[in-house]
Amino acid sequence: MTMDPLVLLTDVDRATDDLLRTAADLDPAAVGSPSLLPGWTVGHVLTHVARNADALTNLLITARTGVETPPYASPEEREAGINDGAGRPLREQLEDIRAAHERFADAGAALPAEGWAVFLPWLGQSAAAVPWTRLREVTVHHVDLGLGYTPADWSDAFALRLLREIVAGAGADAHPLQLRPYGIEHVLTIGDAADAPVVGGPTKSIAAWLTGRGDGADLTVSPDGELPTPTRWK
Repeated sequence: MTMDPLVLLTDVDRATDDLLRTAADLDPAAVGSPSLLPGWTVGHVLTHVARNADALTNLLITARTGVETPPYASPEEREAGINDGAGRPLREQLEDIRAAHERFADAGAALPAEGWAVFLPWLGQSAAAVPWTRLREVTVHHVDLGLGYTPADWSDAFALRLLREIVAGAGADAHPLQLRPYGIEHVLTIGDAADAPVVGGPTKSIAAWLTGRGDGADLTVSPDGELPTPTRWK
């Protein structure tokens, strides 16, 4: 998958349109139905998708203006915003996502070339990582709606980049693993790989399993035994 933030902004457009088409077919009453995320309804997921766009828009504005604007005022305010918005009617939820996406897209279009290199402390990376961060949020949470869109619908390029990000970001307490995605020459390792189990399978399935969006039923593990429980992905 490209690292070009401008190309990724186009990918975000498509991913957002895909999510909105899925949600538009909902029975309006389904907003209060459980999502695939424990403790969250479909409305919680939709509201989070909208507020995440606003949070990342703040980061792009910071990169453009030099005026530090945190993604959220506080963790408590972030949680309150999601809880307060979760019960809104479906139509209002979808309009909110569209409007938030437009603000995000406008902020990306307004950022000059040099702005993408600005380091953002809240992200721990430069502004060039913001479009990927948004693409990941929209694409993964599309699955969480539980409305028929699954990791099997991810592109191979998206799944591989997500998988590599998970591996690179694994903490010292992560369960040691050797990952062998089909078609990838190099083994991806988490932790001390010396005696770590080897998990193989389709890239999408491994990424889904590590993010808690798949049960790993089509994965293999060596030495023979049960598939280990992966460290919770955040």
